Amino acid sequence: MLRGKDIIIVGQQPWDTEIGSNCKDIALELSKYNRVLYVNSPLDRISKWRNKDQPAIKKRIEVIAGVASGIIPVTESLFNLYPDCIVESVNWIPFTPLFRKINRLNNKRFARSILKAIDQLGFKDYLLINDSEMFKAFHLKEFLNPVLSAYYSRDNLMGVNYWRRHGLQLEPELIAKSDLCLANSEYLRAYCGKYNPDSYYVGQGCDFTSFNEAPRAVPGEMQGIPKPIIGYVGALWTTRLDLPLLESIADKRKDWSFVFVGPEDEHFQRSRLHHMSNVHFSGAKKPEMLATYISAFDVCMNPQYVNPITIGNYPRKIDEYLAMGKPTIATLTESMLYFKDYVALANNEQEYIDGIERLLATDGAGLQRDRRTFALSHSWENSVELMAQAFAKVAVQKGKIL
Repeated sequence: MLRGKDIIIVGQQPWDTEIGSNCKDIALELSKYNRVLYVNSPLDRISKWRNKDQPAIKKRIEVIAGVASGIIPVTESLFNLYPDCIVESVNWIPFTPLFRKINRLNNKRFARSILKAIDQLGFKDYLLINDSEMFKAFHLKEFLNPVLSAYYSRDNLMGVNYWRRHGLQLEPELIAKSDLCLANSEYLRAYCGKYNPDSYYVGQGCDFTSFNEAPRAVPGEMQGIPKPIIGYVGALWTTRLDLPLLESIADKRKDWSFVFVGPEDEHFQRSRLHHMSNVHFSGAKKPEMLATYISAFDVCMNPQYVNPITIGNYPRKIDEYLAMGKPTIATLTESMLYFKDYVALANNEQEYIDGIERLLATDGAGLQRDRRTFALSHSWENSVELMAQAFAKVAVQKGKIL
């Protein structure tokens, strides 16, 4: 375990994000034994113009204007930095060489703001962890001069047009020049390994505080829904879920009830599912409420739409399902092979139907216990320990002292 170190973490998601974040969880775990500066992404000019009335943007404008402090203590050893700079919105530029020049200037502004905070906090001999911010943090290794820098890969961002435009060139370069790469799936470790031999699988952590076997009352809106209930919790987006598959299964198995808990994109909102009597939508719920819904499911599922975005990602919801002992079925991907002894895997509609039938017929106390034990081994403590081992190995190779 890393202890007594100063660590800087930068990434795509700010501390005040309203959704869960691997990067925030990693920062919290590291801060138990180290000082951590979690740096929000700098405000870009278009966001300032478009969203100037939003509270989060107002806070950033106040920091830039010098009327509010940019360093916010989260705990005694964890600090959140609102950068006191504006960067130019340049991703629309079609020519990567021109993008590179302006992006370097953005990185300089960003780095100056971080260096001021480092000086104010007295950070020394720090480590840098970059959570997939391949543009605004592309040059931070050279500008901040950390003892070691790590690139953390948790999604195949080249499947997203925004990142793909310039990321096809920049991300491999950033991976190559980082001292090491950390990945939460073997698929992404292999991807990083094409450009940097010091690429390590560090697993995925999960906060199981709310996901346990404690008995829970069935939510009022689910009372009266006929059993068995096949359920999904999470964002209902067609970029990540196979909508035609769900429509077909629900249509063929009207003797099963399907419950979906989470926000919907426009495609789900217009889907045939809303016209089926055995399908129920509960809408978005607060994170602390999700386990209450999962507890009412007879089988949990993760019907991913396999594409460049999803093929290598680690679905954290699978651990949440398993931590509650729930029978679970998911679309077969390379990352899901890791779960094959505890999760039914399916490639198509018939395999989903057959798999759900088997899960309903074979569930029992022993299987539930095995699922919980497996899931609970995926803690942030264990994941961060693997990160520490990777840092230590690379430090020895490079003759650095941690």
